[in-house]
Amino acid sequence: MPDFSRRSSRAELMDDLTLASDALHQNLDELEVINTRLGGYRVVADALERLQPRFPAGRPLELADLGSGGGDTLRHVARWARRRGHAVGLTGVDANAFMVDYATQRSTAYPEIRFWQQDIFAPDFARHRFDIITCSLFCHHFADEQLVTLLRQWQQQARVAVVINDLHRHPLAYHSIRLLTRVLRGSHLVQHDAPLSVARAFRRSDWQRLLQLAGIGHYQLRWQWAFRWQLIIEGQGA
Repeated sequence: MPDFSRRSSRAELMDDLTLASDALHQNLDELEVINTRLGGYRVVADALERLQPRFPAGRPLELADLGSGGGDTLRHVARWARRRGHAVGLTGVDANAFMVDYATQRSTAYPEIRFWQQDIFAPDFARHRFDIITCSLFCHHFADEQLVTLLRQWQQQARVAVVINDLHRHPLAYHSIRLLTRVLRGSHLVQHDAPLSVARAFRRSDWQRLLQLAGIGHYQLRWQWAFRWQLIIEGQGA
């Protein structure tokens, strides 16, 4: 039984950047199903709705999704933008070459999306700026010290905002996803990583402490169903 009073430091199988197999392919498909069923994309869509008045005029919105995995979040964003008539340029950033190839293949119907294999800690990436940076179920993969550095960097890279969608560390969320992945006969990867993701995730006090350490004071932090945090950090402007 995890100690829910603090974030777990156990590594997820997905953290292996050399991972490239049919099992990973299945895992990405399963994560998209879980996110769809549990409303995981709604956290990002709701944030974009709130930020619409600040979208740039006269050019496409530039949005980067970090740790883009199978590209499912960006495909959802692309459909959202199409329905509202927003021109967008969407970039998925992931360090795993298998993920980039898989996401590219799954996104051929979305010419507004491109994928980039890149280390987000690399100086080359830090020089790039976007209107909005999104991270979905990505932050819990990092230790607190890394997150403080990344939060500072992302705020500087974002002209409008940083939108973070991540899990709430809670016993009910842990046991529910553990049961759900077994009922759905999920792969070994998803059965191992899904509950561990919850154990590695955040409580409100974790986010408040990390943001304070990063020197970030302008943000909005909301709890959303099902056991998700929506964090919107004010960007650094033009």
